[in-house]
Amino acid sequence: MSQNKGKKAKSKPTIRYSRLWWGFAGLWLCIFIFFISLSMGCLGFMPSFEELENPQSNLASEVISADGEILGFIGVENRSNVAFDEISPNVINALIATEDVRFYDHSGIDIRSLGRVFAKTIIGRSSSSGGGSTITQQLAKNLFPREKKSKLGIIYSKFKEWVVAAKLEHNYSKNEILTMYLNTVDFGSNAFGIKTAAKTFFNRAPNELKIEEAAVLVGLLKAPSTYNPKRNPENALHRRNTVLAQMLKYDYLSQAEYDSLSAIPINMSNYSPQTHDEGNATYFREYVRAFMKDWCKSHKKPDGGYYDVHKDGLRIYTTIDSRMQRYAEQAVAEHMGNEIQPAFFKELSRRKNHSPFVKVTQKQIDAYLTSAMRSSERYRNMRDEGMSETEIRKAFNEKVKMHIFTWKGTKDTLMSPWDSLLYYKSFLNAGLMSVEPGTGHVKAYVGGINYRYFKYDNVMQSRRQIGSTFKPFVYTCAMMNGLSPCSQVPNSEVCFENADGTDWCPKNSTDARKDEMVTLKWALANSVNYVSAYLMKYHTSPEEVITLVRKMGIKSDIPAVPAICLGTPDLTVAEMVGAMATFPNHGEYVEPIFITRIEDNKGMVLATFTPERNEAIDAQTAYLTVELMKGVVDGGTGGRLRYKYGITTPVAGKTGTTQNNSDAWFIGMTPKLVTGVWIGGEMRSIHFNNMTYGQGAAAALPIWGIYMKKIYDNPNINLYKGNFDRPAHLNVEMDCSKYQQEIQQEEYEYNF
Repeated sequence: MSQNKGKKAKSKPTIRYSRLWWGFAGLWLCIFIFFISLSMGCLGFMPSFEELENPQSNLASEVISADGEILGFIGVENRSNVAFDEISPNVINALIATEDVRFYDHSGIDIRSLGRVFAKTIIGRSSSSGGGSTITQQLAKNLFPREKKSKLGIIYSKFKEWVVAAKLEHNYSKNEILTMYLNTVDFGSNAFGIKTAAKTFFNRAPNELKIEEAAVLVGLLKAPSTYNPKRNPENALHRRNTVLAQMLKYDYLSQAEYDSLSAIPINMSNYSPQTHDEGNATYFREYVRAFMKDWCKSHKKPDGGYYDVHKDGLRIYTTIDSRMQRYAEQAVAEHMGNEIQPAFFKELSRRKNHSPFVKVTQKQIDAYLTSAMRSSERYRNMRDEGMSETEIRKAFNEKVKMHIFTWKGTKDTLMSPWDSLLYYKSFLNAGLMSVEPGTGHVKAYVGGINYRYFKYDNVMQSRRQIGSTFKPFVYTCAMMNGLSPCSQVPNSEVCFENADGTDWCPKNSTDARKDEMVTLKWALANSVNYVSAYLMKYHTSPEEVITLVRKMGIKSDIPAVPAICLGTPDLTVAEMVGAMATFPNHGEYVEPIFITRIEDNKGMVLATFTPERNEAIDAQTAYLTVELMKGVVDGGTGGRLRYKYGITTPVAGKTGTTQNNSDAWFIGMTPKLVTGVWIGGEMRSIHFNNMTYGQGAAAALPIWGIYMKKIYDNPNINLYKGNFDRPAHLNVEMDCSKYQQEIQQEEYEYNF
């Protein structure tokens, strides 16, 4: 009996140990089953093998200039991928030293870091122990974001990240993981991925980043807003030096390098946020975005779905020259900000009601502003919130804090939204486009003075009265019918009978050489209305002129009336520049194009573009028109290009000023570049009251001069400075003094 009791007593600890081991084994089995179920997607979403092989992220499409610079991005996120060998080793070293020093030693999960976090953070209640996530785990979180926000959900997501990290390590090399991480991470300032961040903060390619610049970008990963070097420079400097200290600690830097680099201030002179409203060529990028949106609707990917310009990372190669684009934007800003707008504000201050509107009733002004109010984002938001028209009107008349545009930078002020509408109507705007005559490639495109505040595109969207800039087309038709630049015509009043039996008799702006015989060259150089009317009445017709300009790419409606000889048609800058480029291109019209090819994110060409061409006029007549327009610059209304802006190269051009100075134009041509500039208010009732600043020669021409001077001064652009091509068999005398001598000699011989 005692032996039985002894056996029973010995079995109790054995049973306890057995249960303990079975429990321990069961725990591990449960953990194993949990992670297997998690890995298989039984406990919620888990990326498949295919998704791990081809992780999807929103890739912005790149808009690339002809000289290889990224003008900007089109996408949900400004993200563009690069390969490992396109990333500076400085970035890799800074990232590993700061975020995951044992990156090359673990398999996705760093047990030592987890142990440190558990011991110090959870048990020791210390917040200074750092995180336990490896770069691979952070990549897993970036590629497949956490769905839940609760504490339990975060723990579950953490486990899922472990599994995804292990799968990533199994499917990718360490360098591929680093590349994927740097391509997906958010650096703030709307910069997703190292390529966009390098351009945004330092205007560099990723492989050009210096050590101290790489340290700034890696420092941003902890908290992009807190350590933004533009908004919080002190925080950013401290964080950068922390990254440099980590690089020193793990032997990526020497003590001397650390001491030198940590003393360098952060240079933010090249900081350029890549937002849709800011950066280079904003109006052009919006034009490309709209074009690509339509293009994607009719082009399918290999999987059958349609391309998405916002997510598929397309590469859009454009004709724009980034240097010329910058010069064009600078020229607009210099002249408008320093000359035209201050002069207009000064004129407004002298007006009785300080209003930018001229000869418009208060009722009409209220109607204009009401229309602008209903088109505003503020109005739409209020309406969507259920506010009535009366409530919205009341809110628009209450002063609020707002940012407003000025030529000296954005200004914080207290102003009612209604007053801000009138304030923005007080700005004159601009449009500029440059095109290569022979290729049709658009090299610069400025749709307005500031895209953030003035969204309307004055190159493609706005049709404005063209004024005297239309006259060369009339002269061309006259020369096609037998006249030449040296032909003499009367500078006398000409009248046309209107449909109602009344007469229309255009007037000259001056009495210079009135009732004398003048050459076509002198008449165009001085923009004489009498001569334009004379040519329209006796040497061509409205129908013939319209037929000509249709061949030269102008598609806007033009009424077949004699008044078009003075420039009454409403045309776009793009139409006028494309048409004028026909003259230096030997009479061949080449349709302006903006994009040369489109590639997918792997570099496969999806589409190429070439311009349409057609012979609009013969080469001799085209050359004769160029010679006429050279007279405008050499001795006519465009003369200030020579004496004020120092342009000495051969230039042909034409100024244009419409009634009441509502529209100011200048089209300038060189053999290899044609550029058109328009200046005016949002509405035609917004304009200067005098010609001092209101005429094309004062408002538009200077922008052309500043722009071209910058181009000529850049030897890397190397724009051709020679003369226009002269036809081989030209049989027309171009020297009008010789022509006149020949006429006098013939008359002498005849009389003798």
